[in-house]
Amino acid sequence: MFTRRSFNKSVFVGAIGSSVIANASQAQKSAANDKLQLGFIGVGTMGRGHLGSFLGMNDVQVVAVSDVVDDRLENAKKMVDKKYSTPEGKQEYKGLKLYKDFRDLINDKNVDAVVISTPDHWHALICVMASKANKHIYCEKPLTHSISEGRIIVDEVKRSGVVFQTGSQQRCEFGGKFRLATQIIREGRIGKVKTVRIGVGAPAVACNLETEPIPNGTNWDLWQGPASKREYNKVLCPEGVHGHFPAWRMYWEYAGGGLADMGAHHFDIAQWALNMDHTGPVKITPPANGEKSGLKYTYANGIEMFHGGPSGCTFEGTDATLYVDRGTINCTKEAILKDPITKIDASIMIADNHRKNWLDAIRTKKPTICPAEVGHRSAAICHLGNIGYRIGKPLDWDPVKEKFTNSDDANKLLFREYRGPWKI
Repeated sequence: MFTRRSFNKSVFVGAIGSSVIANASQAQKSAANDKLQLGFIGVGTMGRGHLGSFLGMNDVQVVAVSDVVDDRLENAKKMVDKKYSTPEGKQEYKGLKLYKDFRDLINDKNVDAVVISTPDHWHALICVMASKANKHIYCEKPLTHSISEGRIIVDEVKRSGVVFQTGSQQRCEFGGKFRLATQIIREGRIGKVKTVRIGVGAPAVACNLETEPIPNGTNWDLWQGPASKREYNKVLCPEGVHGHFPAWRMYWEYAGGGLADMGAHHFDIAQWALNMDHTGPVKITPPANGEKSGLKYTYANGIEMFHGGPSGCTFEGTDATLYVDRGTINCTKEAILKDPITKIDASIMIADNHRKNWLDAIRTKKPTICPAEVGHRSAAICHLGNIGYRIGKPLDWDPVKEKFTNSDDANKLLFREYRGPWKI
């Protein structure tokens, strides 16, 4: 059986380490025929998509959801009730617990694992709390809101032993295009990679939205959590149930702009293809003209990667250029794509369903395709870019110590100050 441990709510005031009594070894014990009991933290547009997908899997049971908007909780309940209303589903369905505060869900002893689909500024705190409660974790990308948060998550997950998956699903899905690109590049078919171009959106900007009335049923203070306090605006937290991706992702206070939003996907593929999953660049050079595109990352091996270019990932080698996005993969030499892969790189995991890869890892104790370290390193690329644009001058980066070596001002941006009483 999966061991379910209680989580002491006093973590709210920062006593995260001392308030939890947990046994990581017990949390790893499971029987192959048990249904994993899932809790969902955040059931807005992305969380609702995850909820629907996991409801379609027969080896899990959705038992709890949490959100700061009452209408979203009720909508999630309708989804779950409908799925489990069938004769087959009714056999094991004991109802869905609705939590207005995610800490109560983490404290639920019946929850084995959590799916986190909150705004970025919440990811690290919730991941650490869930890990300390021995809940397996699937967390949306970008994994963090700052570089320091990423190392905290990695260290905590390593300590607890919970199974962790970052939601950078391009490694698994979209017909295997990104995996094929990675295999081709690792095999050296386009020659030595000299330049990479990642076409994603602009860096984050400061939030200057006007004040609007807080809708009934929305806990605006909890939505803000550790972020700096500001007045409500529906652009950040739309009222009720909606079908779009809210623009909180564009603002520095909550996220990393388009640079981190799709960047967490496409820079992730660049890191994977270049075999840089456990390191990063050594120099960040923003454009001299103050533009919000064109920032350059330089790796120790001389490879240069640019923020900008066609939407997706472009790899320029000495023999050919390869381009890949979610709908297309092409190469300046067509034969490169037609010839079968012959040199199998065992480090390139093959998986076709990102969520299932996480569930399989929980049961088999094998690694996930995008564990915490990988999620952290890919998010760090995005954060380095944002910092580079903000500082506006070349920065030297130590990917081992995870510090800038030539700018105290840049180092001050490695962590975001949390609004009290939140601590990590």
